[in-house]
Amino acid sequence: MAADADVIIVGAGLAGLVAAAELAETGRRILILDQEPEQSLGGQAFWSLGGLFLIDSPEQRRLRIHDSCELALSDWMGTAAFDRDEDHWPKAWARAYVEFAAGEKRAWLTARGIRFFPVVGWAERGGQNASGHGNSVPRFHIAWGTGPGVLDPFVARVRQAAQRGLVGLRFRHRVDELISSGGAVIGVRGSVLEPSAVERGRASSRIVVGDFELIAQAVVVASGGIGASRELVRQNWPTRLGKPPDSMICGVPDHVDGRMLAITESAGGSLINRDRMWHYVEGVRNWNPIWSNHAIRLIPGPSSMWLDARGHRLPAPLYPGFDTLSTLAHLRQTGFDHSWFILNQRIIAKEFSLSGSEQNPDITSRSWRQVIRRATAGVPGPVKAFLEHGEDFIVERELPALVARMNALVAGAPLLDPSSVEREIRARDLQLDNPFCKDQQIAAIRNARAYLGDRLTRSVPLHKMLDPSAGPLIAVRLHILTRKTLGGLQTDLDGRVLAGVSVSGRPVPGLYAAGEAAGFGGGGMHGYRALEGTFLGGCIFSGRAAGRAAAKAVG
Repeated sequence: MAADADVIIVGAGLAGLVAAAELAETGRRILILDQEPEQSLGGQAFWSLGGLFLIDSPEQRRLRIHDSCELALSDWMGTAAFDRDEDHWPKAWARAYVEFAAGEKRAWLTARGIRFFPVVGWAERGGQNASGHGNSVPRFHIAWGTGPGVLDPFVARVRQAAQRGLVGLRFRHRVDELISSGGAVIGVRGSVLEPSAVERGRASSRIVVGDFELIAQAVVVASGGIGASRELVRQNWPTRLGKPPDSMICGVPDHVDGRMLAITESAGGSLINRDRMWHYVEGVRNWNPIWSNHAIRLIPGPSSMWLDARGHRLPAPLYPGFDTLSTLAHLRQTGFDHSWFILNQRIIAKEFSLSGSEQNPDITSRSWRQVIRRATAGVPGPVKAFLEHGEDFIVERELPALVARMNALVAGAPLLDPSSVEREIRARDLQLDNPFCKDQQIAAIRNARAYLGDRLTRSVPLHKMLDPSAGPLIAVRLHILTRKTLGGLQTDLDGRVLAGVSVSGRPVPGLYAAGEAAGFGGGGMHGYRALEGTFLGGCIFSGRAAGRAAAKAVG
């Protein structure tokens, strides 16, 4: 049977593009298939903030951050909490990735044209003991150009290889089956979807106008996770996070449907850790949506007060930006699908960012002039647009009026008692009468401001929430936002998909996986939780490994 290519890659997102670029460098012939139209080339990565996890970088050192591979690995393992027999390969991938992030990663990326914003973010701060969850130091490096800035070098390399006749791009090709012969995967079979002119990110037609069958020596599955399938999210929802929410909003485009995971499993691949997932609790409805049920994640600084649906303040260390999944688990015990931030104008002007390339036009467009304007002009434009148009944002001068509107925004009987909410806020404000206190969030804010990057860009000086000079009060209703699959297809360090969950599981000949479909490496290199900035990097690292290994295997 004549081969149509040396390697077929299913998925034209970041992991697939990196794998293709590596393969093309060796002169291999590649076909990239994607069910979406060409305008969605790059997949989810295009919409990302462009965060990349780096260790002991020049950016860190300039900000007086002392980081090391040893410290980062301790943070990673304390966060991942690997505890299953099937975690052998995820743990091996985790160690390899941390070493990559501490070693050649930055130089490898900059050699391809990627540059970094100079202020390093401090995501997932943890707030527990040193051996527990969280980043001990800031490690979230934003690519200059955000998600598109990460994609551009790999898109360019793939386009150049296409011009040389090494890469074929087949959009609107939906893979429905992996073809096997003699125990090896030798190709794909699927449906050709009708042409679509929808803009990037919008749902495209699923009308079938033809079929196809393609043969190759190897297939790389780089098709993403389940984030847009609320059915699969609920089906795999772990009991440790409580009852699945009735209401969820979606942080990824409709095409992130998880179809290829079951298809690959049917071909003999081992799918592990499917109950490990990463969903945010700071989601707001996009006032200007692109995809279905479109959610935007708030990236807050440390000062907002976080209340549950009944107005109870969340316990330590569940503060903004500290521990995503512990906060999710806590909120699922309240019986409600929403919670609240309460803050004021002074806080929102400096501490609120929105995740996504389209919500950060200054960095996405690589404009220092816009960056400076954003830092000096009060509330950033995209945040101001949500204040003016977002259904989840409320602004009032007086607290009783604010709470009344918070109650009115939620259907049913009022959940918030105005006197209880006021009592929580006044108790917090009283803690500021001394330079020391028992309130752990205030202590955490002081710790944040000891870091130069936070003091410059992400945290306001401590002040009383009800201080009239701090501007009007603001409430933000927060929803659960679906995002990432942390488990996935089990792979060895070459990206080969394994059959069986044991350490000795054998590779399925001809079958590789990368990116979110592989749990970013091994079937879940993050374990139970992530340190952030590790998803794009996981796509790059696993895509590179699969591309290089496949290039050697096909000869």
